[in-house]
Amino acid sequence: MSSITMVLMMALVVSPLIPLAFSEATSCVGCPEGVIRKAIISIKFLDAYFGTSSGKIEVGPGDKNVPFTISMANVGTQDLTGIKGQLLLPAQFSSPDGRSALILADNDQKAVAGNSFYLTFFVDVNQDADIANYSGTVKVDYSRLRESGDRQDFFDFGFKLTGDSTVNLSPLTPYITSITNNDVLIKVTNGGTAPLSNVDIILKNDQTSVTATSKSKNLENVIFDKTHWDVGTIQPNSSESFRFKIFVPENIKNEPLHLPMEVTYYDAHGESKTVTRVTDLYINGLVDPYIYGVKVIDLSGKQTVIGDILNQGNSDGLFGFVTLKPRGDSNIQESTQYIDEIEPDSPVPFNIPIGAASNGEHEITIEVKYKDSLRNDQVITYDTTIFVDAPLIANTGDGDYTVGIVAVGIIIAVIGYVFYKRRRSTVSKTS
Repeated sequence: MSSITMVLMMALVVSPLIPLAFSEATSCVGCPEGVIRKAIISIKFLDAYFGTSSGKIEVGPGDKNVPFTISMANVGTQDLTGIKGQLLLPAQFSSPDGRSALILADNDQKAVAGNSFYLTFFVDVNQDADIANYSGTVKVDYSRLRESGDRQDFFDFGFKLTGDSTVNLSPLTPYITSITNNDVLIKVTNGGTAPLSNVDIILKNDQTSVTATSKSKNLENVIFDKTHWDVGTIQPNSSESFRFKIFVPENIKNEPLHLPMEVTYYDAHGESKTVTRVTDLYINGLVDPYIYGVKVIDLSGKQTVIGDILNQGNSDGLFGFVTLKPRGDSNIQESTQYIDEIEPDSPVPFNIPIGAASNGEHEITIEVKYKDSLRNDQVITYDTTIFVDAPLIANTGDGDYTVGIVAVGIIIAVIGYVFYKRRRSTVSKTS
């Protein structure tokens, strides 16, 4: 047999084995993992975050027993069962069972091929942990259906301790007044450790938005000049504010007003959140006293300053006092009169004797003190000029009685002196 014939026969025998040998020595470029590659992979790591399979949550230093979830996918061709995980995190994180305890989790459900699954661990966060990015490792043990034995995979991952954000609303002007255009200032506070981004607030000024326990029966009758505010970003442990005007009808007074606010923002995970906060204001009734008709009259022989107080508001002024005060060179004595309640739409008269005062013009101040429905002290004043024209002789008082006694004594002395002179003259003629 010729040499050429032998070479051709050997080539025919060896050539079917060449592709098989090549496949064993090299991997398939671009082929899906776990399908043709020699080292079959069944699990693909997706994400690691604080939260559960339902969603992410914000976590800050000092939080205890918080969920930490590993999201994975079964990219193999068989279902997985008996899935268990062990988590290895930096020293700032530990197991709720103690610092030396393992952080473990398991999944009792079957991970269907092509679907994702979750392992949720629970960890404690050290109080001194920084808001920063961290790295960790998870070990996953599992079994494949129709296959004996357990498999084990390790995944390194990165995650972030986000900090937590809290939203609180508080009025800087907690008291408003009925039948008045009130300027209201609301403070939005972030008391957490993560920023609130793109904070947007909407006032839900309708009856269905008020809680069942709310006492605000007429919220829809209150007039607001704004119901929507773009507050922007609020950094941790800081606050921003927004303002608006409220007009409250006359029939709403001396009761709380509950304002439901819908707050929308983006948390530290970049996810949109919406919460409802209720801001409480108190509607104070309006007390608006007006002083008029001040003049001087003779009352029971005494010069007296009189006048009236008209309350133009819708609430009683309580514990009212009127004080007459001199101004400038006036020698009128200061005096006060108690007038009790100052009711709306009903004039309240006052009369204050001026005592001993020189005739002529006097500059005076009428001062009215009272308490509003919140028991806060209120004062109004009215400056005017009065004219005093007192009689020259007074006809009443203890001084008049003394003058009468003196006059009678003088008359008796004169009569006695006359009788004495007459008797002396008679005695002289007789002798």
